[in-house]
Amino acid sequence: MDSTGWSRRRFVGALAGASAAAALPACEKAPAPAASPAPEASTSPPSEARRPSGPRPLHLGTYTSAEGGGKGIGLATYDPATGRITGTGTITGVGDPSYLALHPDRRTLYAVDEREDGAVTAVRLSDHKVLGSRSSGGAAPCHLSVHPGGRWLFSANYGSGSVAVHPIDASGALGERSDLVTHSSPPPGPGQEGPHAHQIITSPDGGHVLAVDLGTDTVYTYRLDEKAGMLTEVARAQTRPGAGPRHLTFHPGGRYAYVADEVDNTVAVCSYDPASGRVRIGEAQSTGTGSGTSYPAQILVTPNGRYAYLANRGHNSLTRYAIEADGARLRLLDTVPVGGDFPRQIAFSPEGTLLFAANQKSSTVTVFHVDQESGALRRAGEPFPSPVAVCALPL
Repeated sequence: MDSTGWSRRRFVGALAGASAAAALPACEKAPAPAASPAPEASTSPPSEARRPSGPRPLHLGTYTSAEGGGKGIGLATYDPATGRITGTGTITGVGDPSYLALHPDRRTLYAVDEREDGAVTAVRLSDHKVLGSRSSGGAAPCHLSVHPGGRWLFSANYGSGSVAVHPIDASGALGERSDLVTHSSPPPGPGQEGPHAHQIITSPDGGHVLAVDLGTDTVYTYRLDEKAGMLTEVARAQTRPGAGPRHLTFHPGGRYAYVADEVDNTVAVCSYDPASGRVRIGEAQSTGTGSGTSYPAQILVTPNGRYAYLANRGHNSLTRYAIEADGARLRLLDTVPVGGDFPRQIAFSPEGTLLFAANQKSSTVTVFHVDQESGALRRAGEPFPSPVAVCALPL
């Protein structure tokens, strides 16, 4: 395992320290927030979407082993109109839950256990019962996602450069791992000692699974055997050497995607062919953060496909892009201060009207209102204190 690389990914820059605020009260079992129904399909444009009323659940990921870190998965609610966050408790018994994902039926939450002996954990949302953990087969799993069919969980092991598949049973619990694929080629990029799988997602058409590897500067495309839970590689695309691709997000049209390159502080537009699964990575583009080290973290696309936002950890900002030519072009508009230190992950509320930024080093979560017409971001009050906040998942 490239332990140096793992440390760099996890603790790049100094953490805020023991003085970081810990606003979420720790408790063995917090009251479960009211379950929210899945949003109904609508043909109305996002700008006309009806905003929900009443508090909505928010789950927060952290490093429990870090100084000043949390005690598990943070529980909170947020007001969908104002963006105000209220802490409600903690789900304990999950170690280093640095990334979270929701099952399509919205009944089960999944978390990585980002440790050298990596694991993935399932939590039932109705009563916050931990349904158990399974080994991810590698070190430092940092990302996971659920296949749209709801029967398979994918995870990416950063430390060992591998991706894993676990079956999901009817209760939402996880079975023993069905597959593990290590990125043994191409060779690591400049400055890297080995592969570092950083993300694994399903393409919008559901036909392929894509894994982004920072260490090999490669996006791998797999086909999933939905009966056996096995991955077969069908294509791979390489960024420019040393780019360090970290996170990829698709345009709603499904033919283009955007990749954030952590190491060389760039983004790129990618084309995607649903028939073959082949990805083609375009020219590197500016993040608008200048020449300094910025460690781009995650890129999001608005539900209406008109704007994209990039979290810049060194610059402590969000870059706003206009998306043009039906997804084929990104045009840099501006950067907006994130109001925190080291924005590790960003997420939209289900309607796309709010954007949440988890700021690792300031131990805060910042919320922005998203203007559906202009894409402009407006701060929604003061940041919410949350210990070593590295993931925010609003439901």
